[in-house]
Amino acid sequence: MSPLFPGFSIEKRVANGVRINVCHNAGQADRPLLLLLHGFPQSHAIWHKVAPRLAAHYTLVMPDLRGYGDSDKPVGPADHSTYSKRTMAADQVELMRGLGFHTYFVCGHDRGARVAHRLALDHPHAVRKLMLLDISPTLTMYERTTMEFATLYYHWFFLIQPAPLPEKLIGADPVFYLQRKIGAWGTGATDFFDPRAVAEYERCFKDPATIHAMCEDYRAAATIDLEHDRADPQRRIECPLRVLWGAQGVVNRLFTPIEDWQAKARMPVTGLATPSGHYIPEQVPELLSDEMLEFFK
Repeated sequence: MSPLFPGFSIEKRVANGVRINVCHNAGQADRPLLLLLHGFPQSHAIWHKVAPRLAAHYTLVMPDLRGYGDSDKPVGPADHSTYSKRTMAADQVELMRGLGFHTYFVCGHDRGARVAHRLALDHPHAVRKLMLLDISPTLTMYERTTMEFATLYYHWFFLIQPAPLPEKLIGADPVFYLQRKIGAWGTGATDFFDPRAVAEYERCFKDPATIHAMCEDYRAAATIDLEHDRADPQRRIECPLRVLWGAQGVVNRLFTPIEDWQAKARMPVTGLATPSGHYIPEQVPELLSDEMLEFFK
């Protein structure tokens, strides 16, 4: 049991050929199922502020994505397919099946939202409703890249450089890089982060295998993920979709999330800007909990 998640179980389960570290309250399987997927450069710990309230209503499954947290971190091949969002989505489908779950609600933040997008496309039977936090579609964001976007989201272009360049540079002082990233990517303030969660992020980020895996996640996004997106441009998200984004963040500044996602969805998309930066689950947890309880009811 983690001090961040009292009453929850934490275990490793094999899914899609890798061991996925997962925090859950699956003993309460009589409740609706909600899969929560974290983003870069974090782990399932991002959900610690919303989990207690949500657990009163849902069976929560909060994994570490492959390459993150305490999940396996396989070396990425030349085509980066090991960290394609298609592969990472398949991890989640098999994880949920292993827990005995076949249909569920899904909410993803950042990279986890990109995995959730692919999960909804490749496994539409599994996703009842989908909530995405602080992203526009990957292809849309790359195709609209400007000098301002490349400056504010420099990591999209830094992390995709061939190995081992970013790995070596980040590895020289991983805690410094992590702290600068979570500070600059939010509102500049970091006082809303629980020190226990930050300690978890730092512990995992110090592992060279984690740094490599995160780079591979971004390399896949700039290569094989775009190939998958372009291969079937008419495919749409079939389930109800709600998007939230930080009013003080880059997505709000440079993109139009509802319109961007409406182009990828079959049903009308709803959403709103939250009074926060990028880290919605940790900066405005009460608002996010309200949104989840209303949307997933």
